[in-house]
Amino acid sequence: MRQIVLDTETTGLDPSQGHRIIEIGCVELVNRRLTGNHYHQYINPQREIDAEAMEVHGITPEFLQDKPIFRDIAEEFLQFVSGAQLVIHNAPFDVGFIDAEFRHLKQQHPRMDECCTILDTLVMARQKHPGQRNSLDALCKRYGVDNYQRDLHGALLDSEILADVYLLMTGGQTALSLGAESSDGDGQEQMSQLRRLSSQRRALPVIAPSADELVLHEKKLLEINKKSDGNCVWLKS
Repeated sequence: MRQIVLDTETTGLDPSQGHRIIEIGCVELVNRRLTGNHYHQYINPQREIDAEAMEVHGITPEFLQDKPIFRDIAEEFLQFVSGAQLVIHNAPFDVGFIDAEFRHLKQQHPRMDECCTILDTLVMARQKHPGQRNSLDALCKRYGVDNYQRDLHGALLDSEILADVYLLMTGGQTALSLGAESSDGDGQEQMSQLRRLSSQRRALPVIAPSADELVLHEKKLLEINKKSDGNCVWLKS
């Protein structure tokens, strides 16, 4: 199964108002594993970028001046994604912009839902976590995905982060799954795999605290003990 995790950055929020794509980022999954193949392209939109959008992604018109226009990269992009399942967070936004870009070409091109199947991880997250925040940042926090590099949005970085979130949200490492659907034999084999992996792990190093660190630790415990009216459990042990 081939999946393409995709994200875009744009000049604004609505393609019907003439806003355009300025960056596309895609990473490839095959059988739920990252292959290392990716597609990434900055695009000259031939128009201004809304200030609010620039605050989100940090991409300026000056940076895009020497980048190709969508017409120049359309076939290469289409070839990369065709036949795959697209995994997108808030898919109507990105797919709407991509379809609008192809309409600008005034040539016969399929819509994205005609050449790919589309999976919306925002819809999936809302079903899985009703009543909770389900932005990509919120999902990163919920599933423990490290997004510390994400001060600004970027299409390729966001697609890589979304790939991690999607895999965790849909079951993580399926190769070592111990689900109820496995037969007894399969479960025993998977337990053997887990034991082999565990035996191969190196022991974690034990780092003893320095004398200065011990003094600071003792000082902190005394402060806790004073504020808790003598109930610091660490001093009682």
